[in-house]
Amino acid sequence: MSPIPWLGITDAFPDPSSTVDPDPDVPGLFAVSEHIYPGQLSQAYQLGLFPWYSDRQPVLWWSPDPRMVLSPQQFIVSKSLHKTLRLFYQQPNTQIEVDQHFDTVLRACATVQRKNQDGTWITHEIIEAYTALYEAGHAHSIAVTKNGQLAGGLYCVNFGGMVYGESMFSHTDNASKIALAALCAWCYDRGVEIIDCQQETPHLHSLGARPIARAVFLQHIRKAIQQNQTAGPWSFDKAILQRWL
Repeated sequence: MSPIPWLGITDAFPDPSSTVDPDPDVPGLFAVSEHIYPGQLSQAYQLGLFPWYSDRQPVLWWSPDPRMVLSPQQFIVSKSLHKTLRLFYQQPNTQIEVDQHFDTVLRACATVQRKNQDGTWITHEIIEAYTALYEAGHAHSIAVTKNGQLAGGLYCVNFGGMVYGESMFSHTDNASKIALAALCAWCYDRGVEIIDCQQETPHLHSLGARPIARAVFLQHIRKAIQQNQTAGPWSFDKAILQRWL
């Protein structure tokens, strides 16, 4: 067992595909840093790592085993969700807006009240780091609006043919599911095989997500991030939901 490395501003991440968990008492934790340094997020995602920590903690970098993923082709549209999507699609005052409200979506994810959760992992430093990733073209937001008002949404990260889901929120019932349905439809159309969901939850299971071995996940992303089918601006509206209707 080796100690969990503490990374400085110029230090590289350990590669979870060729390194065992440094501390078996904290499975999936591969590195710690004082801050999210410039360029770290890009490097981390391409290695299958992500930051998850709370205020007053150092930055904790994770690669869990197993890894929760969602295949767009296996996205579960229940009868109730199908009804929700159909009504949303038919209403003239609703829309899906991509990359037009990134900061608002990110801050809503940080502040929305969640059941059985005290506080948020989306710290001020996380907001700044993902905003920089958005400005570089690798983070995206999907906003669900009604009458021009934000009803829900999500943000995610994209490198090549790999999409990493980050966080969702709803101000109205099922708005986050509508955003996820739009993301899955867009990924389906572009041949994205899996969306990273990071951690296993019953809610994600109900939508079709499943856990896979970390080794399988890391092998997949090494190939997927080299693909260019999702390169360029993200641009779609609620017509994308026809995939599920």
